[in-house]
Amino acid sequence: MTIPVETFFLKPDAEGTLQSQIQQMIAQGILSGRFQPGEKLPSTRKLAQRLGISRITVTLSYTELLSNDYLTSRGRSGYFVSETAPVPPVFDASPDTPDAVDWSRAIGQRFSGGQTPTKPQDWADYRYPFIYGQADPTLFDHANWRLCAMQALGQRDFGPMTTDYFDQDDPKLIEFIVRHSLPRRGITARPEQVLITLGAQNALWLTTQVLLTQRRHAAMEEPCYHALHDILNQSRCRLSHVRVDHDGLPPDAIPPGTDVIFTTPSHQCPTTATMPMHRRRALLDRAAEMDALIVEDDYEFEMSFLKAPSPSLKSMDADGRVIYVGSFSKSLFPGLRLGYLVGSEPFIREARALRASVLRHPPGHIQRTAAYFLSLGHYDALVRKMSTTLHKRHQVMQQAITDTGLTVAGQGVSGGSSFWMRAPASVDTAQLAHLLKAQSVLIEPGESFFSGPDRPRNFYRLAYSSIPSNRIADGVRRVANTLAHLA
Repeated sequence: MTIPVETFFLKPDAEGTLQSQIQQMIAQGILSGRFQPGEKLPSTRKLAQRLGISRITVTLSYTELLSNDYLTSRGRSGYFVSETAPVPPVFDASPDTPDAVDWSRAIGQRFSGGQTPTKPQDWADYRYPFIYGQADPTLFDHANWRLCAMQALGQRDFGPMTTDYFDQDDPKLIEFIVRHSLPRRGITARPEQVLITLGAQNALWLTTQVLLTQRRHAAMEEPCYHALHDILNQSRCRLSHVRVDHDGLPPDAIPPGTDVIFTTPSHQCPTTATMPMHRRRALLDRAAEMDALIVEDDYEFEMSFLKAPSPSLKSMDADGRVIYVGSFSKSLFPGLRLGYLVGSEPFIREARALRASVLRHPPGHIQRTAAYFLSLGHYDALVRKMSTTLHKRHQVMQQAITDTGLTVAGQGVSGGSSFWMRAPASVDTAQLAHLLKAQSVLIEPGESFFSGPDRPRNFYRLAYSSIPSNRIADGVRRVANTLAHLA
């Protein structure tokens, strides 16, 4: 029996190459039992015509399935489902009965229900996605990233790809960070003072777990990165929220007795304020006065297209009290989940031990791919390209905001990828976001960046990292028109 060619089709939103999609389609048909052993597949010519693709693509797919024993070839008769094709075991479905466990009692500590909001998974389907931190596929260097990934998969790198580093990291990636990334921020460090993490958020979690207990006191910016709220609340430390101004975190407002200070001086999150040099020195003095540590999240410093970035706090630190958090996820793509911690050896030693007990280390192949991409110059070229594009988008958005009369609450003096906006006090931007969503516009309501029961609800963020310049003005007009009906 020949499997009807009409049963084959390609999904328009499928991922991967055409060859891999065909392989997956046939393999799933065999594993699900729809295609039975001995059944004949359509000829490569017929399937290619059906799918509207090259015949060689179908032939290559069949050949790969043949080598994996999903298919077999019978002379000139064609391709058939192999009699020994992989077949998953079949078990009777377990009855759908309610749990006998009282999960309200069984769960000892709750991590859900925090302040971190969810973002629509289909954000790219919206015409005006003013969503922060998402990758723009038109800017990313797919070709060179693919080449670096292939190089990291090669025989020369079999060890780095497959080795269990236990608590260590890829030496090539560490070397690049020490010799190239950190000196650009004025930081001198040894390899023993650097730890690779699964993004900046993982770095903040490790830092919190190592430094804070229920008896210790942390100070954080208000408003601030919403995930940090959740991380610090989970640590059960005593927590103070320090209101930022147009220059970021004011040192004099940090309460006495604070043990750890969390700050984002390059681009305050979410207001994008840049901390000036005199305040950076004052913050270091304040920390020394209290014998406190500072955790510096230096995100987006690469996107300084308006003026050169200021030196990092870590570069000005003579006491070893600043712990530096860096990330490649923002400048490459968020799904990379690759960041790093820089600090004194006693701290890094404990963070390394904690990381090893939880996840050993970030995947070796990802580390080596990133090391090649960085060391071969592709990263710097990508950052230059992104900075040029974001600069143009920044100008377009700033003009659109001026033309529509919207109110900017904060924007970075050196660059970045977003504007922090303020609506009239009577407006709930969660409702604004809901109304805009129906117009294919996505914005970020600002409530989740604040703490306490009386959080302001009239702030919102407009980001431009993922929206083409020619759509920005129309999208901003929709925001302004909808806001005018609510105000």
